[in-house]
Amino acid sequence: MRIVVIGAGAMGGIYGARLSLHNDVTLIDTNRELVDHVRRHGLVLEEGGVETTFHPGMACDVGGLAPADLVILFTKALYSRYALEGARSVIGEDTCLMSLQNGAGHERLLSQYVPMERVVIGTSEDNGAPLALGRIHHGGAGVTNIGLAAGDDVLLLERIRSAFEPCGFDVRIHSDIRRLVWDKLMTNVSLSALSAILQCDMSFIAADGHAWSLCTALVDEALMVAEAQGLHFERNAVLEKVRTTSLSNPGGYTSIMKDIQNGRRTEVDTISGAVVTAAREHSLQVPRHEMIVSLIHALEARGRS
Repeated sequence: MRIVVIGAGAMGGIYGARLSLHNDVTLIDTNRELVDHVRRHGLVLEEGGVETTFHPGMACDVGGLAPADLVILFTKALYSRYALEGARSVIGEDTCLMSLQNGAGHERLLSQYVPMERVVIGTSEDNGAPLALGRIHHGGAGVTNIGLAAGDDVLLLERIRSAFEPCGFDVRIHSDIRRLVWDKLMTNVSLSALSAILQCDMSFIAADGHAWSLCTALVDEALMVAEAQGLHFERNAVLEKVRTTSLSNPGGYTSIMKDIQNGRRTEVDTISGAVVTAAREHSLQVPRHEMIVSLIHALEARGRS
């Protein structure tokens, strides 16, 4: 399969490197130093104490590339439109667009570039962290969950799975991938948002009564919006999952929290903001999530100033 992976950070690097074992893969990243380094030395993944060097194609842009069978977005969500505009020449009549990014609602943007029936969304349980230029720690391999934003073309999803699995990915196909996306979102819109505002680790939220009360209120709003979309969750099970995630992560810092700490823009618009957008589509009120989004953006602005 001809695959273009946009964004060569930790996750993009992991997928781009491994997929290059049995596919024609090009990684796109605007970091010229990184691109030149990988071209010369390859991309190193450290997995279980073993280092493996991969040699995917590497470029700063898609110039000269043929249309791809699959384009995977691994940029931060706030750069998705910019990335897709730059990738128009590799988005052909039969190209599928895939997002395994954090948050929800990515299909709204992707469907502006290909029909919704060729938009693949999902979640990844893999995790990684950059160690140095061209070196990534692959901390744990998990399931890659995928599904179509619309339609029921199982053969298309099976083709993607057949391209991924020989490269070491465990791919699960879901008929209603939105539920899985929102299941993951429940943790992000509660723990991620609050840890960013409180500038604390995840374990503090379940341990502190005031923080846990706020967390519960955010989960309840998200559950209401999910229900309006036909996605039913059992409240106690969701809260217990969030609580367990919190308490089991002492010293665990979310990406939004670190972005605020380092004066960077965050992905809040596709995390907490995804709840706000979906609520508006169903004429629901989610004042706590609206406040969270505004607070995060205010913290971003303070960091830039």
